[in-house]
Amino acid sequence: MNLSVRGVERIPISVPYREVPARNMVRELPHWTLFEICKVTLECGVVGYGETMQYYTWGTVSDDSVARVIGRNAAECMWDDSLGCGLQMALFDAVGRATDTPIWALLGHKHRDRPLISWWDIDMPGEDWVLECRQAMSEGYTDFKTKARPWFDLDEQCKTLCATLPSWFDLDLDFNAMLNDTSHAVSLLKEIEKYPNVQIYESPIPQYDVAGNRFIRQHTRVAIAHHFGSPPITTAIREDVCDGFVIGGGASRVMREGTVAATFDKPFFLQLVGTGITATWALHFGAVLTHARWPSVNCHQLYVDHMVAPRISVFNGAAPAPDAPGLGVALNEEAVESFRLPAMPAKPYPAPKLLIAIRFGSGATSYYTHTMQFWDDFSLGRLPVFQPGTRLELVADDGSAGWSDLQSRAAAKAVHCAGREL
Repeated sequence: MNLSVRGVERIPISVPYREVPARNMVRELPHWTLFEICKVTLECGVVGYGETMQYYTWGTVSDDSVARVIGRNAAECMWDDSLGCGLQMALFDAVGRATDTPIWALLGHKHRDRPLISWWDIDMPGEDWVLECRQAMSEGYTDFKTKARPWFDLDEQCKTLCATLPSWFDLDLDFNAMLNDTSHAVSLLKEIEKYPNVQIYESPIPQYDVAGNRFIRQHTRVAIAHHFGSPPITTAIREDVCDGFVIGGGASRVMREGTVAATFDKPFFLQLVGTGITATWALHFGAVLTHARWPSVNCHQLYVDHMVAPRISVFNGAAPAPDAPGLGVALNEEAVESFRLPAMPAKPYPAPKLLIAIRFGSGATSYYTHTMQFWDDFSLGRLPVFQPGTRLELVADDGSAGWSDLQSRAAAKAVHCAGREL
């Protein structure tokens, strides 16, 4: 069986969001709809596929990466993380299909048949969280990971959501360090832990603050998760700064870091982001990594199509790792053609003609046009952090000169006022 790579095809696509994610992702992540499908054809005729989320923090496939694998044995290339996630995934899939082997068996010994998997959404008004968790439960999920942000009243969001949740449904809150320091963190985290559904706080303050994270961990019942590697793993373990980790990246990195976490008996969740293609890829890692005990985060629920057949089937918060060769699922070719683009567009950020109002509990309002404008204002201490009563709103274009003027000013620089202009 000739496993040499004959050719690589790359297909740009745009997979639309579902309705609720769409109205919230637009202010920060409108580009997460863009993917590149990568198809690898071996000399033996077998085709494997993978995907890359464009403009994501890791994994873009370059022309140089493609040139490096042409004519080479796919099994020799597939552990090279620098190739990019779509190409690496396609190489694993092709080798698995050619050798009649599921990817999990290429990775190691199967530890579990049904890895845990969570539902993911960006920060939203509590009412939208309710809609998303209702959908999640209807599809068999038992865990929801989302973003905790200072432009919403987190206590009010949790009160709205948790009033609708059964006791068996867990809530994981990712702060991306936006509590800034222990003086802001401890009182809020103690307040939020009154909601029994809350089970994990991810990166509440900067992870390099070893003393602060150790102090936080000692003062909350909620598990603390950190991205693996910051602080260095030897420091994280010695100082006991967290209960577990977030692990992502290429196949070699995921297996290496997952093994280190297991050595120190630390649970983790896999964070491999994309459509159902990437979610299936993650299931194979979850099957073999013993300490992948927290539900994986894949974000495939955001989209109108999983892009694979059969669709990932979840019950009791877990989904089967396929036993068929390669990824073990078929690419939805009809969806690929439906969402195909003539070429990959430039990053569509910021989305045009947005006006965002952050209404503070004090009555003040700050106006912006996209998230990265106000991210630094909060994380650098220029605005109140998690002030009660705070709410983010998208201000609809009413066609007035006042709206256009305010939107133009906010696009150039934040507009702060004691009340509200609109």
